[in-house]
Amino acid sequence: MTNAQISLIQIDNYGPWTTTPEPRREVDLQTLQSRLYADISQLVGNREGYAFFARFDNLITVTNGLNRDAHKLIQESVGNRYPVTASISIGTGPSPVEALGTASEQLQDAGSAQDSERTEILSGTPVSEADRTEMDLQIAHFDVNDATSKYTDKLNEFDTFINIEQGYAELMQYMRRAHDSLSFFVGGDNVIAVCSGMRESDYRDTIKHVNETVDVELKVGVGRAATAQQAGMGAKHELERCRENGSVVEIGW
Repeated sequence: MTNAQISLIQIDNYGPWTTTPEPRREVDLQTLQSRLYADISQLVGNREGYAFFARFDNLITVTNGLNRDAHKLIQESVGNRYPVTASISIGTGPSPVEALGTASEQLQDAGSAQDSERTEILSGTPVSEADRTEMDLQIAHFDVNDATSKYTDKLNEFDTFINIEQGYAELMQYMRRAHDSLSFFVGGDNVIAVCSGMRESDYRDTIKHVNETVDVELKVGVGRAATAQQAGMGAKHELERCRENGSVVEIGW
């Protein structure tokens, strides 16, 4: 198993805010969401974490190594830069799914996402320094085989997008269901997964399942480290080994 720390960042009272005093222009809302994600990604990334946009009004971040003070600074930065505030809940657990479940429950217990009285909640306890190890996180970087020749150079962009999204959707659901892992589309034909203690056979099983179910072929590189960025860079290097060797799974330990 792993030692995951997952922080859920949720915009406070966002739904009502988008329609008060009257509905706001969608282009302005999309701009706010994309800028917020970019800022959160940088704020968490500067501290060796990863941020994923999820539904944009909810961001899922991998924050091993970030203490409560670091989370508070992120929260204050959002409040200073945007016309909305954000609540943050820190969850920990032996699997990413369990950690996110804890984070979600803590925030739900503090009040509804559309409760105007619930603002800038900071809940949860990070993994203590004494309990951290160099093997806490397992990050997998999935890539679609030959996406350019199969899709990009042959299909229109929307049909290419459909094929990539079908592969991502099946991967996301299977990793969640079979392996208590969280997978996120990160652009192009790439998916990054925060994994439980998966073995090489688990990755091969996952790749086989996606191929047989939606006819999308994947390869994956896997890294392990104390922080998300360290593990993620290890995964990227292993993915390059897949490309060099023609293999479908490379694990860096």
